[in-house]
Amino acid sequence: MSELILHHYPTSLFAEKARLMLGFKGLSWRSVTIPPIMPKPDLTALTGGYRKTPVLQIGADIYCDTAMIARRLEQEKSSPAFYPQGQEFTSASLAAWADSVLFLHAVSLVFQSASLALRFAKAPPEAVKAFVADRTTLFDGGSSTRIPLELAQHQWPTLMSRLETQLERNGDFLLGAPSIADFSVAHTLWFLKQTPVTAPLVDAYPAVLAWYERVVGFGHGAPSELDSAQAVEIARDATPAAVPNEVFVDPNGFEIGQHVSVSAVDYGVDPVQGELVFSGREEIIVRRDDERAGIVHVHFPRYGFDIKAL
Repeated sequence: MSELILHHYPTSLFAEKARLMLGFKGLSWRSVTIPPIMPKPDLTALTGGYRKTPVLQIGADIYCDTAMIARRLEQEKSSPAFYPQGQEFTSASLAAWADSVLFLHAVSLVFQSASLALRFAKAPPEAVKAFVADRTTLFDGGSSTRIPLELAQHQWPTLMSRLETQLERNGDFLLGAPSIADFSVAHTLWFLKQTPVTAPLVDAYPAVLAWYERVVGFGHGAPSELDSAQAVEIARDATPAAVPNEVFVDPNGFEIGQHVSVSAVDYGVDPVQGELVFSGREEIIVRRDDERAGIVHVHFPRYGFDIKAL
């Protein structure tokens, strides 16, 4: 069986979500550190242009978006479960809320000037300038918009009070037992905990803070370093896994073998082009033939991604 390879960088909040998911499952994985901003040539050879972090690689199969990564890790090791029986809808829906609504509020709070000054205090000025320029265009063409800082500050107590109540009533985890919802909320709060400017926005809620410590206590599993060029070689030397056996008629008439473009809907909407090899209720798979990585299958979640004919 091919190794789990996570392409990520330390300060990415969605990468922290993936690292915690790997820890919860108790999995060993190879760690490829990627640049925080474009260009990312080795990663692009695998994904075909998808720019968000993190990306999971298993041989010649490339999994984009943490929603897709979670479902693949669930296949890798079913217990403990991300989607507890009877709570599949609730856990996935709460995770989607956290990855959109809660995330966008956290971004506004973290990217306020006082917080940024501390986060980048030791970074060279040119690196800060490049990072800001990269993130400035991240929302171009997407459905998500940046929340003004004043509005994020205004609404944050409501969001956190609801989480506080949920945890006071449900116990150690958001839905009683651990689920994908816990990791989707926790990584957003982890982002805020990185500087003393924003950490009080989490620390002021005792039940949330105690729960947060429980979730991050799962750790990151057992990572070991891998060079990004080696990851590309691994893909080139591997064969993509067989596509799922699912009977499904695409509602917009897309057909297997069609040349398509797939892109995120919300932000970071850089398209990935290839041959559609699978279209299911949760997943879309595109086949690419890259000059460096060879034939790869790039996996996307259906929800939150758009597909267009070319």
